[in-house]
Amino acid sequence: MAVDKFPVEASHILMFARSVGDKNEIYYDADYAAGTEPGSIIAPPTFAQASAQFDPDYFLRPKIGEPWFGSGKEPTGIKRESGGGGGGGGGGGLHAEQHFEYHRHLKPGDVLTAETKPGKTWEKESKRAGKLVFSESVTEYRDQNGELVITAKGVGVRTERPVDS
Repeated sequence: MAVDKFPVEASHILMFARSVGDKNEIYYDADYAAGTEPGSIIAPPTFAQASAQFDPDYFLRPKIGEPWFGSGKEPTGIKRESGGGGGGGGGGGLHAEQHFEYHRHLKPGDVLTAETKPGKTWEKESKRAGKLVFSESVTEYRDQNGELVITAKGVGVRTERPVDS
């Protein structure tokens, strides 16, 4: 993911907190937040992931006028190509882990950039799915001053073949 400009806005923080069912007042009530250790409204822990919507090439972002795979099996009629397991077989892939390391709280008024780099890769053998290939990606979120605010690490896994039912 590459994001040139992700403005952190109070209304976005409020809507994000509501969407994940978090009622903590520090995400929307400035008077309450003023009396907390951060001293102001802050963003929930996984809020930075919303920056993907500011990446024009993010594969899950709908593009107006273009077919979109979406989050369902085949919601728009786009079919996945067979053998798309990434390991040369007919397996599949999934998002296995996500970790966020905060170097400071995100606050309204921050403007982030994000750059993703490849991390470690490793393999394991599975009796049911064959070779499992794990790939880590590391995304660094920097603020308007170029300071590192969040380091996010995600791990994906691809299987060599589908798991027999």
